[in-house]
Amino acid sequence: MKKRLVLAVTGLAVAAMALAGCSSTASSGTTGSTTSGTTKSVPAATGDALATGSTTLGNVVVNGKGHTVYLFTKDTQNSGKSACTGQCSSIWPAVTTTSASPTVKGVTGTVGTIKLADGTMQVTLNGWPLYTFASDAKAGAVGGQGVMSIWWAVSPSGDKVTKAAAATPSGGSSSSAGGGWS
Repeated sequence: MKKRLVLAVTGLAVAAMALAGCSSTASSGTTGSTTSGTTKSVPAATGDALATGSTTLGNVVVNGKGHTVYLFTKDTQNSGKSACTGQCSSIWPAVTTTSASPTVKGVTGTVGTIKLADGTMQVTLNGWPLYTFASDAKAGAVGGQGVMSIWWAVSPSGDKVTKAAAATPSGGSSSSAGGGWS
């Protein structure tokens, strides 16, 4: 009971930060164009920019380090822009790549890139900019799933996964703060 209370309080704090930091002011950009606004990005790991991985949500898209990838429903699909700027980008780092044609393994949706304000390329799937959740400390964690009903893991076909994360055995960490909130 105490552990559930701590997770709930932690989840509320993370959700509040996510909501407060996610502005509706968009940074614009498409590959090869100049951008405005600020978005913090984390370099992609070596190897595949995107792959698939097994989580408590089932098979989802992960980055090169095995961390679950999310889409942000405040983004506009195929706009070439990221709406996650400022504090939001600290909590939800962009999935980035150094290639205009990122490497993928097991992903069946259409992969592309957009250019961020700092010049890095953010990976997109079916026109949705992709992010990781800073609190997902381990590969396969799904703590960002359903946060504020605007952050969703992504299926290999590029659709948002809207189901809640399954509970993990005692001591597991796949469903950390904010996991399964919808």
